Amino acid sequence: MAQKPRKTTMISHGIAAQNRKGRFNYAIKETIEAGLVLKGAEVKSLRLGRAMITEAYAGERDGELWLFNSYIPEYQGGVLSRFETRAPRKLLMQRKQIQKYLGAIAKDGATLVPLDIHFNPRGVAKVTLGLGEGKKNVDKRHAIAERDWQRDKARLLRDKGRGDY
Repeated sequence: MAQKPRKTTMISHGIAAQNRKGRFNYAIKETIEAGLVLKGAEVKSLRLGRAMITEAYAGERDGELWLFNSYIPEYQGGVLSRFETRAPRKLLMQRKQIQKYLGAIAKDGATLVPLDIHFNPRGVAKVTLGLGEGKKNVDKRHAIAERDWQRDKARLLRDKGRGDY
């Protein structure tokens, strides 16, 4: 039997990649949105939603902000231009913002964590960065306990409303 070709959906706007562990591992104080310099094939691959930024981080190179260790797989749509999947990608921000966040990194020991890559309503790729500090294991355990309690509480309220005791 011949298999039907798998239909791929392209993301025109919305989240393309998400770092769920970013908010778990870091206490995010502030979020910022930055533009992302991409090649054409990288944008097409990103629109397929297969990128990963769980191990990515933002840092300084030559006085500018760059996104390091983000994974955007090669686009398999017959494009001849190949690109490096884990290449550093330049972040676009205003000079004053860059200086502010680089100062926070140097002075406070904060970290710029990429939280998600998304396409805005105009279809432009953006990165949401979180300025945060690493959480201790005690804080992580507290977050897990709080999340479990919220889930159990919702389950209890839902069951009580149905009359199931």
